[in-house]
Amino acid sequence: MSAPERLPQTSPPPANHLRGLAITLAAGVFLALSSAFGTGEAPLLKRLAYWLPVMAVGYGWGAFVTTQITRRARSLGDNVWLTGAAAALAMSIPFTLVVWAATRVVLGSNMPVRGIPFLFGYVLLVSAALTAINLLVETRRTALTYADPAPPKFLERLPLKLRGAEIWAVEAEDHYLRLHTSKGQDLFLLRLADAVDELQGIEGAQVHRSWWVARDAITEAKRGDGRATLTLKDGAEVPVSRTYAGLLRERGWI
Repeated sequence: MSAPERLPQTSPPPANHLRGLAITLAAGVFLALSSAFGTGEAPLLKRLAYWLPVMAVGYGWGAFVTTQITRRARSLGDNVWLTGAAAALAMSIPFTLVVWAATRVVLGSNMPVRGIPFLFGYVLLVSAALTAINLLVETRRTALTYADPAPPKFLERLPLKLRGAEIWAVEAEDHYLRLHTSKGQDLFLLRLADAVDELQGIEGAQVHRSWWVARDAITEAKRGDGRATLTLKDGAEVPVSRTYAGLLRERGWI
């Protein structure tokens, strides 16, 4: 019951999770107050004791499922709505059993096992609705944040021969930086930390203490022996350090 994880690149993942959880819990309060799905026979406190934990667990499970789908199905990960639909369906199938057990334990329901397929429809409906709400909130917030963005400051450093090129990666070499672009490479004097700051506005991330990589420059991601490697459009192979691997997995890069 959460928003897909392709959008979190616009802000730190914890902020998105807190926002999504708040939306989910608010929906739980609404469902309790409105006696949704036949829970009106139980007193309000019992309904809250049912809906809030169920929604919170559902949100956590939904976030996990979404991350797995984004990581493994990159064709879906490029479309947040397809990812959301796939995640809502995938999470609802096993989570229906959790909801069925919760209704029996907390609300004292006597729903038989044969009623589980009927319950699945309700779970899928709530999951899809909350996924759509989270997506709309994230899309709106992203549009407000990045409306008419200023060009990255880093572009002002490009020599004439590289003006208009796609920036693929920045690699630290001693006191210099090697710039990988669609028009070739070049070296100039700058700290990598300063370059990363000036690259704000281009979708990318630092993946190693010596590398910053643009998302669109990656053609292949390999994992093995506890290490990950990214292959760029120019054939360069970029190591991913453990320091940055967790964030890249969360974003669905590797």
